[in-house]
Amino acid sequence: MNKYIGTDNLEVMAEALNYNAFILSLIRRQLKPGMKVLDIGTGIGTFAGPLRDEGYDMVCFEPDPAHAERLGLNGFRVKRSLTDIETSCFDFIYALNVLEHIEDDRGALMQWQRLLKPGGRMLIYVPAFHLLFSSMDRKVGHYRRYRHEDLVDLINRAGGSPVKIRYADSLGFLVSLLYKYKNDGSGDLNRTVLRIYDNFIFPLSRTLDSLVSGLFGKNVYAIAHRKDG
Repeated sequence: MNKYIGTDNLEVMAEALNYNAFILSLIRRQLKPGMKVLDIGTGIGTFAGPLRDEGYDMVCFEPDPAHAERLGLNGFRVKRSLTDIETSCFDFIYALNVLEHIEDDRGALMQWQRLLKPGGRMLIYVPAFHLLFSSMDRKVGHYRRYRHEDLVDLINRAGGSPVKIRYADSLGFLVSLLYKYKNDGSGDLNRTVLRIYDNFIFPLSRTLDSLVSGLFGKNVYAIAHRKDG
């Protein structure tokens, strides 16, 4: 991954408390006390911070130099290269909105799988549906968005085994479609609009997800494990 240019969007998204609580809930469901956890593409530490505070053994992989320095100053263990990370040493790995930034997503996923202990699991959370590809995707360097079947095929070809795959944020699909055609082309997030969405629309979206999670959503996520685990 090259130098990340969407830090301002990350800082706005850090204020989306309901959305971030949902993401943390996906991670926490996979965790047990004493687990060693790798956060791939940690960014500014939005999720690694709370998990470290809860006592999990966190390691951050962050190739962006500015983000890595910021994480180091905040006391995180940071790795800038995957070659600096011991193989087969993590109980759980998560990558949140990372894989879409990598041209060779299969190669990256194969590397990540090798970092898992036998039986270890991984959470992959990515943007869904190329129909929603917008100026925001272009601004932050996305190569693609994914459908359910794309993610299943990718995990299988990378040597993993999908355990669970779901779409998330069904109302976000409609909001993202509106954003695509109504935004000013800058790819920026409006902080006020985001807060309104997070406080009022996203909770409704989570309720709707229980009915339509197999059909569509702004994002799609998978839980997978090593086939040799």
